[in-house]
Order: sequence, then C-alpha cells, then structure tokens
Amino acid sequence: MGRVTERRRTMRIRDGAVTTRPDTLVAEEPLEIRLNGKPLAITMRTPGDDFALAAGFLVSEGVIGEGSEVQSIVYCAGATADGVNTYNVVDVKLAPGVVVPDITLERNVYTTSSCGLCGKASLDAVRTATRHPVADTPPLRVEPALLSALPDRLREAQRVFDRTGGLHAAALFSPEGELVDVREDVGRHNAVDKLVGRALTDDRLPLSRSILLVSGRASFELAQKAVMAGIPMLAAVSAPSSLAVDLAAESGLTLVGFLRGQSMNVYAGDHRIALEATVGQG
Repeated sequence: MGRVTERRRTMRIRDGAVTTRPDTLVAEEPLEIRLNGKPLAITMRTPGDDFALAAGFLVSEGVIGEGSEVQSIVYCAGATADGVNTYNVVDVKLAPGVVVPDITLERNVYTTSSCGLCGKASLDAVRTATRHPVADTPPLRVEPALLSALPDRLREAQRVFDRTGGLHAAALFSPEGELVDVREDVGRHNAVDKLVGRALTDDRLPLSRSILLVSGRASFELAQKAVMAGIPMLAAVSAPSSLAVDLAAESGLTLVGFLRGQSMNVYAGDHRIALEATVGQG
C-alpha cells in the first residue's frame, strides 16, 4: 500500500541562512479504476481510501447509486508485467443484474488531480443521470453563523495537512454543524469521491441532510458530485466557477463561496440560509 506522505531532501533558505533537511510531502500516485475488469479511468490521488474513491467516482458517473449494486472492490494482483501488486489498480465488480451504462468510449480518460472530470460538462447530463435528486424535505435551514464555524472545524480535522501543507480536504457536516466525515487528498474531487464512496458503502446515500464543505474552490465537478449524491448544500472557502453556479441553480443545490470568517457569498439556493435581518441590495 502506498504511503500518504513521503520524505525528500530539501535545501532551506531562511533569512540568508542555508540548511539541508528532509521535508514531509504528500504522496501522489496514479490510481486506475476498472469496472468489471475493464479499464475505465486513471486519476492522480493520495493513496488511502482507494475503494471509497472508486465507489464515489462511480456514483458521480451515474453508474451506481446504492451499496447493494457493488459485489466487490479489490486491488488487482499482477497489475504489472512482473506480477507485482502495486496497489494502484482497483477493480469494481458490480452485482449480478446491475446494468453497466455505455460510458467506456466517453469516459475512458486520464484525469489529473486538479481538473476533475473535464470531459463531462453538461448540465442536462447531470440532471438526467442523478439517482438522488436534491430533495431535502423539509429544506435545510442553516444560519450564517453556523456556516462560518465550519472551516475552522474542517481545518482542525486535517491531520495530514498539518504535516505537508499540500492536501485538499472535504467534509460532511450535519445541519447542526456536527462533523460527520472528513477526507483528504491531493485532488479536491478525489476527497469528495472518498466521502461519497464511504457513504455508499455505509448505506447513507442520498446525503439529503448534509452540508458538504471543500477547502478550495467550487468547480463544476464538485457541484456535480454533490448533486449526484443528493447533497443539498455545498460550501467552499474560495470562489465557484460560473458553470458550478449554473448547475446549482438548475438542480436546486445551495452553493456558498468565499466562506471566510463571518463573510460568504450565496450564489444559488439562498432559501436554505436562515437570515434574521433584511437582505440588502448592493
């Protein structure tokens, strides 16, 4: 199994003084995801929670929506020519009777740790493919003060980030602000897939009473993954993209960006924000 962190020799220059010392870096290795033995996608990720990552990826692709649809997830022994198990190839075998959508031609791609699922940027595709439409009834009502407290709670839970400074994080919170789960990865979309995949295996989908918080920006891919998992609220400490806002508005997702201190921007789904004061026009 690959390590989450690795050590590398580093020259440090501080105020003109030069020293040499080892530095702790986040590990990054490729993971090939196979579906019923056939290669489907490759993503660069931080080793760990690989089965959850693969399951979450398949949820975001609309392949599966329930834990019962997965028969097994295993590392592929003999993945290399010399028969060594690299623990970088995962095969997901679907349960008998589960129909495999024809996605191999469309989605057999190399995915970097930063771009996400770049080849699938269609609002209509996400809306029609999701097995868990955003349907929180009654709707979540979250006060701004509660949202403001979540980034600090996420930061406190980032164990590997403290050692490397090089990981994204994603966390699920309850409507009351309780931390339910947190995952770290070199790729922000991988961190979300790990959360969703764990929820799938624990039979917790759809995540209709959850708040998803990500440590970076809110891209289309992250909004897509939230919608596919039935998550009603996505918050990010940085900016959203225009397409992420469009998808949120189309699907009923509440999208919050620039969540820093007591400030935030609500780009879609503001009916879930519990305000006491009158909203001003600026």
